[in-house]
Amino acid sequence: MKLFPVCFVLVMLSTSLYGQWNWGDDPATAKEKNAIYNDMMKNKSYDAAVEPLEWLLTNTPDLNPAIYINGVKIYDALQKQETDAAKKKAYQDRCLELYDQRIENFGDEAEVLNRKAFQAYKFLKDDKERYGDLYNLFEKTFELNGDQVMVNNLVAYMDVIRRYRAAGGSLTDDEVLEKYGKTMAILDKNVDKYEKAGKSTESLEKNRDFINRMLTGMVEMDCAFIEEKIGPAFEADPSHLPMAKRIIALSLTYDCSKSPIFLTAAKTIQEQEPTFSMAKIIAIKYDAAKDYDQANKYYQEALEMAQSGQQKAEIHYGLANHYRARGLKSKSRSSALAAVKADPSKKEAYKVIGDLYMTSYDDCRQGISKVDDRAVFLAAYDMYAKAGDRRGMSNAEKQFPSMEEIFELSLKEGQEIKLGCWINTTVTLKRRPADT
Repeated sequence: MKLFPVCFVLVMLSTSLYGQWNWGDDPATAKEKNAIYNDMMKNKSYDAAVEPLEWLLTNTPDLNPAIYINGVKIYDALQKQETDAAKKKAYQDRCLELYDQRIENFGDEAEVLNRKAFQAYKFLKDDKERYGDLYNLFEKTFELNGDQVMVNNLVAYMDVIRRYRAAGGSLTDDEVLEKYGKTMAILDKNVDKYEKAGKSTESLEKNRDFINRMLTGMVEMDCAFIEEKIGPAFEADPSHLPMAKRIIALSLTYDCSKSPIFLTAAKTIQEQEPTFSMAKIIAIKYDAAKDYDQANKYYQEALEMAQSGQQKAEIHYGLANHYRARGLKSKSRSSALAAVKADPSKKEAYKVIGDLYMTSYDDCRQGISKVDDRAVFLAAYDMYAKAGDRRGMSNAEKQFPSMEEIFELSLKEGQEIKLGCWINTTVTLKRRPADT
């Protein structure tokens, strides 16, 4: 036949690709059928490929893995283009059967199930009557493959668990959480693999988000759940980076960042994969707990890692409030000024200085001149004005010296007066508004 030379080339190519071939009791017919179905498949004549393919599957089931690999491609193509529901289902079932027949004749169960699982997921995810079968298939796939499970199967696995459980499948919260942990551990290993190979991990991080969202839909989780169910495993190995990342992700999802385990997990991540953002978070947490030494340590760490003026301003601003809480007013002012220098739009830093001045009356009052003593409020007003804080300006203005106090010292509005103490600046003399 005219097609035979081309087909013969295809046969020889397949032989080189798939190794040893067992042509059975009728090698001539087997080779012809093999050549024909390959040619039909190449020309996308999938219907015409079925008869010679099925002959091979029936008469030479141990011919070569290629007939099963190509058989899956053929039946998958047929089901995609089929509009009749019954025929479509028949093609899908046959497609899945070929995976089992391949295992029966050639073994390699782990790898074959790895591929079958995702194919089955696409075919059966909307068939509630098959959820049990689908769940069992994924369980076996994960059992045999361990961390070699295909990335595509990770999200699919969690979705299968979600669907199976929603349809009445018997799975406790603890079992769901255990499977979630197993899935995320495999995902984390793939992230490491991608990073070492210089590949983008964006798709993997999207998978992580999908998996986390599915977990939240399955398990009624709160801060206590994270502490009690995930906490013990992490406390047993607090250097476990994937577990730490999991705790951070779930804690942020459920607003559990005040939990002690959140801070422990954050420190684990910062020790192994330090970032500006994590250092900043840890510093803020320690500040809130009034552990000022640790807070300062992580603020300084974040400052060293800051890349932009905006990031530097954020940390200087945090330090300004940090020092203010510790009563270190001069350091607080220096940090606030550094924030504005790093990012001129960070005008709220001026409010911090205004607050420092407003609370310095008792620190700086000498009791000799009321005008001099009230100069701190003039300085505060100036800082609030720079911050655009009208409320602060109004409060400071109410504490200005009265016109009488100014007159008694033979001073005039508008003249400059020296303000000493730790503030050490010059201010313009203003009187208290007449209505106060």
